[in-house]
Amino acid sequence: MIFYFSGTGNTLWAARRISEATGESLVSMACPEPEEWHGKLQEGERIGFCFPVHGWRPPQLVRDFVRSFSIPHPGSHYCWMLCTAGDDIGETVEIFRKDLSHTGLRLSSAFSLEMPESYVGLPFMDVDPLQNEQRKKAQASVELQQHIAVIMRRGEGATPRHLSRWPRINSRLLGSAFVRWLITDKPFRADPARCLRCGKCAKACPVDNIVAAPRQLPEWKHNGRCLTCFACYHHCPENAIAYGWRTKGKGQYYYDRQATTKS
Repeated sequence: MIFYFSGTGNTLWAARRISEATGESLVSMACPEPEEWHGKLQEGERIGFCFPVHGWRPPQLVRDFVRSFSIPHPGSHYCWMLCTAGDDIGETVEIFRKDLSHTGLRLSSAFSLEMPESYVGLPFMDVDPLQNEQRKKAQASVELQQHIAVIMRRGEGATPRHLSRWPRINSRLLGSAFVRWLITDKPFRADPARCLRCGKCAKACPVDNIVAAPRQLPEWKHNGRCLTCFACYHHCPENAIAYGWRTKGKGQYYYDRQATTKS
């Protein structure tokens, strides 16, 4: 069974490819229905976790899900994880391994993929130029096939590749600031002159954090569930959503979007 979370589609693409190769079912960590998986795990079945890196850490939603994860006979399962990131992953694997230890599962292998950048919430961060986007997708496709081969044979000790020189600084110092000050939906606004009232932003939100009534401007719920994954921003067909001033003039990206990213 493969548990996944995805905002702009990078991780979902990878999770689907693995699911197709292994024949194992996909379960969303964003809105899990217990009947989807609880009690359906077979003893000895492979268990995988796929998610994007947020602030050089696993997303809080993923951490909460894993901490509450409970299955019988955890020691019988081969467990792996795969994370996607626009650049480096910091100490994401170490953090996830620690969270997972409370379940009794042992992380046998960890993988990473460098994917097109989608985080646009800081002044110096934007989507990748089209050439970089295509390069990252092509390389990720090759690497994913290698990862799948390891998963299929239940390989031990595989490690991710996309590590920085300063993983502790990125994950502990910058990551802490990211969690404390940047994970919030308060700056999101829709431009009334550009918004189509189409509701695509609400449909794209993986945590159901947007109310989009017919012919009404979308409203964010401010209920603490927002992960600032920017799925709403990237899926808007008119680029009518802004995150304060920080997204002004920036591009949009999601995995299956037509090639309209910045060149």
